[in-house]
Amino acid sequence: MTNILVTGAAGFLGSHLAKELVAAGHKVIGIDNFSSGKPSNLHEISGYPSFLLLTLDVAKPSILHQEELQGIEEIYHLASPASPRDYQRNPFATIAANTAGTSHMLELAAKNGAKLVYASTSEAYGDPEVHPQPEEYKGNVNTWGPRACYDESKRLGEVYCYEYHRQIQLPVKVARIFNTYSGGLRNDDGRVISNFVTQALNGEDITVYGNGSQTRSFCYVTDTIRGLITLMEKDAANGQIINIGNDTEYSILDIAHLVKELTGSSSRITFHPLPQDDPQLRRPCLTKARTLLGWEPVVTLREGLLRTIEAYCSQMGR
Repeated sequence: MTNILVTGAAGFLGSHLAKELVAAGHKVIGIDNFSSGKPSNLHEISGYPSFLLLTLDVAKPSILHQEELQGIEEIYHLASPASPRDYQRNPFATIAANTAGTSHMLELAAKNGAKLVYASTSEAYGDPEVHPQPEEYKGNVNTWGPRACYDESKRLGEVYCYEYHRQIQLPVKVARIFNTYSGGLRNDDGRVISNFVTQALNGEDITVYGNGSQTRSFCYVTDTIRGLITLMEKDAANGQIINIGNDTEYSILDIAHLVKELTGSSSRITFHPLPQDDPQLRRPCLTKARTLLGWEPVVTLREGLLRTIEAYCSQMGR
């Protein structure tokens, strides 16, 4: 049994990760300030003696003196709003979680001799001019726009990780996570899969931004969680940035048509102005993940969408 801390534990990825770690027999402490996470995401394990959920904010220095966090052996730092709707609504809290919060988690890891996985993002590449995106690519990020609070704070969080590894050899690993989905995403989350599936099931217009030719690569949640756990386990990944995602690429319009087909929906596909700084291309290079971790995604988009649609139908009582 390992003592593990998961920040952002009530969020989409955090709740899936916490449940997986508890099921594997570990003692898990989850912390969340519930700015975007929901306690209901953790109802399956809320009564387990091996799980403790604390209402805390990683950006506050007092977290370093929290008695329950002493003796932690592993830290997964996932705390941050992740959907554009959430982080644009709370830009300063987003910046704080990814900068001060990351610094605090690294300090906590150093005090406890713990390993740390930092959840960064494919948004670190911005609107990429290199395709697919390898970890060595420095990105094309706008520092003066509505996505900057998330993109740039995640990048600065990576710098904190680099310095802790360089200066004190802290065993830290950075996961650049590409679009992850499943039925656990809030249906008001504002992300592509949750939007399209909810709209299709409700018979509403499926809203495509731009002409739909922009591409994304979607990774089913079980693959992403397996990638994060593998990243934590592998010493060869210490001091490394590694893409975690699916490298099969689809246009947004193709995904809209696929969701229509799989739901049997009569929804119309409608087109709307493209948001500022919306990336035109997005696909990870997974060479490092395959080589250093022995990891790659296994769930196809069609299979993952069928699981997601089934979960949303259940949630809607259908």
